[in-house]
This record gives sequence, structure tokens and C-alpha cells, in this order.
Amino acid sequence: MPELHRLFEYDTWANREVISHLRRIAVPPRALTILSHILGAEWLWLGRIHGDPKPAVVWPQLTLDECEAQTRVLLVEWIRTLHEEDLSRRVDYTNSQGERWSNTIEDILTHVVLHGTYHRGQIATIVRQSGETPAYTDYIHAVRQGLVD
Repeated sequence: MPELHRLFEYDTWANREVISHLRRIAVPPRALTILSHILGAEWLWLGRIHGDPKPAVVWPQLTLDECEAQTRVLLVEWIRTLHEEDLSRRVDYTNSQGERWSNTIEDILTHVVLHGTYHRGQIATIVRQSGETPAYTDYIHAVRQGLVD
């Protein structure tokens, strides 16, 4: 669990770095769409873990302010989930293609962090293609700088 806790601190820090960086440049619309998707997917997975019958919107249209606010709330929810849930418990769910699946909470949590990392890489590519330098969100950078406990 300490490793997952650290990874969610990293995930939150990296999302905040992207948000902060996007505030300083002309935001490519696709970058904001993908950032919103990262957060929408996190809400979806939280809902699945907690048995919420109404799935979250996976591709919401959020502003940078909304992304920032949701990032703060998501960290609280993920930390609560890490402390309250049995990570070996299986979660049954139906994906967006209508397929039934079952995964452990630990596997879902690992997926959520990796999913965000993948999409932040896409955002970095989009930002670079727009002529800007992307946010530096490497995990090792965060650790070296003491940005993740």
C-alpha cells in the first residue's frame, strides 16, 4: 500500500504540473480534452470500486479550473480508497464496450496511475507540436526534487 500511496501522490503532482504549465501557454484544445479524460477516467474507476451504479463521464469537457478542482478532490478520494478498501477485493464491472470484467482493486489502482502517465505523454507531444516545451512530469524528477514523499 505505501507504494500505491506514493504513486497517487505522484499522479496528483503530475496532473497539477500539467495544469500549471497549460495555464502559462496557449492551450492546445486536444491537450485539455485529454487532461479532462484522465480525470474522468479516474472518477469512473472510483465509481466502479465503490459500486456507484451511474458511471462517470469518461470524456468530460472541463476547464483548467475544473481540472484543478477535481484533481484536489480526487487525491482525497484515492487516499481514502487506499486506506479503507481491501486491495485484493475483486470489482466486477462492465466496460464501455459492454464487456463484463473483474479485477482486483490493486490492479485497478495500478492501471489508473499508468493510464494517467500514458495520457500525460500524449499531452506532452501535443504541447511540443504546438511549439511549446511540455511540463516535466517524470516520476524520477518528482522523487529527486522531494515532490513525492
